[in-house]
Amino acid sequence: MAKMSNGTRSGSRSKLTKKIKERGMPKVNDLLKTFEIGDTVAVVVNPAVQKGMPFHNFQGRTGKITGMQGNCYVLKLKIGNTERKVISAPVHLKRLTK
Repeated sequence: MAKMSNGTRSGSRSKLTKKIKERGMPKVNDLLKTFEIGDTVAVVVNPAVQKGMPFHNFQGRTGKITGMQGNCYVLKLKIGNTERKVISAPVHLKRLTK
């Protein structure tokens, strides 16, 4: 028996699959989104773009933007009693209204 793969995308078949009508690359406006420090955002992974993709366990989580790192944003997520730092490209983030 072969050993099971433990790559970064393992166990994420349904999370990283688009619906049929949503397939293809994102629109240019999604790639060029900008956020301010302190904005509340949700992590919505776009599987068509691999650059700057956060780990699939953070899919659907919400957090605050604390800074930038290159073209990506640094988020602070609270999971249980711990705070996690996640680096994500803007195409994988969705602004939440206040």
